[in-house]
Amino acid sequence: MVRFDPRLQLPSSNELPCSDDTPVDNEDQNFIPNFLLFLLEFIWATRNDWFFGIDMGIYHTTGVSHLVPVVPDGFLSLGVERRKGGKSRLSYVVWEESEIVPLLALEVVSKTPGDEYDAKSDIYARLGVLYYVIYNPQYWQRDRHQPFEVYRLVGGTYQLQIGEPFWMPEIGLGIGRSLYQSGNIQREVLSWYNKQGNRYLTPEEQLERYRQRFGELPEDASL
Repeated sequence: MVRFDPRLQLPSSNELPCSDDTPVDNEDQNFIPNFLLFLLEFIWATRNDWFFGIDMGIYHTTGVSHLVPVVPDGFLSLGVERRKGGKSRLSYVVWEESEIVPLLALEVVSKTPGDEYDAKSDIYARLGVLYYVIYNPQYWQRDRHQPFEVYRLVGGTYQLQIGEPFWMPEIGLGIGRSLYQSGNIQREVLSWYNKQGNRYLTPEEQLERYRQRFGELPEDASL
């Protein structure tokens, strides 16, 4: 492995590509991380110390080159600005984020094998990502794994965890599978859970529960 030279002048995020421009080959790779982000926007609406990136390059100095990013389908960092300098990030550049690496990385396995269980796992472990989630609802038998797996970094090595939803105390959230109803379409998604194992509801679900209990909201009311 090529070792990073600390004397090297590191580029800024403005000089780096935002992703690797590799197209996804199934809908879940976009929908699942976006759904998790949508829920976080609701759950942590008043917090400004987190960032959830989707299909965004993470630039770091623990790999072969600081110019080669790793691009998870989704990742979560805590202790960083929600909007860096009040603006949208072009990419996630670790040396511009006070060396804070993501606490969680998510990969949604596609028809084309993407090294989720080996090469990418090694990259995330070297980077120091504490939790690595692999969601593989369609191709898990092909890959000889389970449809949903959570790994935790222990002594520099990922160890498969047991339990679903799986509680992550360092993040203050659990993660697991659930069913999402959109109109007359139902699909499996990943959701966030509280410490008691209760799933965080979407705003639409909260509204529906309110209606079932109290009836329709007044026209000028909001949840």
